[in-house]
Amino acid sequence: MPPSFRSHEQLGLLLGFIGVAIFGGTLPATRLGVSVIDPLAFTAMRTAIAGLCALALMIVLRRPLPPRRLWPQLALTMICVSVGFPFLMALALTTVDASHGGVVLGILPIATALVAVAITHERPKAMFWIASVAGAAIVVAFALRQGGGTVSAGDLLLFASVIVSAIGYGFSGRLTASMPGWEVISWVLVMSLPISIPAAVLTMPPDLSSIPLSPWLALLYVALFSQWIGFFAWNAGMAMGGIARVSQVQLLQPFITFALAAVFNDETITLQILLFAAAVVVTVAISAQVRVKRTPLASPPSP
Repeated sequence: MPPSFRSHEQLGLLLGFIGVAIFGGTLPATRLGVSVIDPLAFTAMRTAIAGLCALALMIVLRRPLPPRRLWPQLALTMICVSVGFPFLMALALTTVDASHGGVVLGILPIATALVAVAITHERPKAMFWIASVAGAAIVVAFALRQGGGTVSAGDLLLFASVIVSAIGYGFSGRLTASMPGWEVISWVLVMSLPISIPAAVLTMPPDLSSIPLSPWLALLYVALFSQWIGFFAWNAGMAMGGIARVSQVQLLQPFITFALAAVFNDETITLQILLFAAAVVVTVAISAQVRVKRTPLASPPSP
């Protein structure tokens, strides 16, 4: 392997890790933000800030509008990724810890792969389905154990967020065949502005000065990095290092979330949480390996 190719691949792995590290901070930052700011307001402001920044970039770079034939897919992706997933996740994190959410959202790559299978009419091997069912069963068992035998409202919201996000990511992945990944997320955010700006204005807290600095920093983080810039590093990393190899870096994401939740949210990361997360990661790794042999499309990490 030529040295230039190896360094190119290593840079791709580094960019992929940066993207995963950014996404790993989403749950702790959201948990911090919604402790003070209403989840609906937090989601609206998050999406509006990211959308305005994306619009500015598209104007500066003079990027043409996407072809009209892609607008329905962009709109569906927008509803799922920019509205549904952030709101459901924020609402869930008012009742469950970020570390708990990290375990449940650990199956998002599998859910995204299932959507991709549905829309591309793939026929994966039996091991893919076994790993997918096992991952879902582990997460349900974790939710039941944490909830004392019942699934909490927070878990139901997290499950709904996984479904919504997987649909959005599946169609977002299809759109990357027509435009770069950073343009996909940017146009999705721009398309959300007619919804996000009025929603932000209507739901914004009346006394902004009463909100401490840390929730504002958390809001800026999820708006600029989780919702937007993280996808730049992630998509570029997969392009440079190869989808199959770089996508494996996302297996580190739950553990990055745990570390950040312990530092910024003062959460206690128990052995039970680590064991369940490790079991989910194993199922994700197996399903990804089986599917990679049949298609070049990889599942993105959870934002």
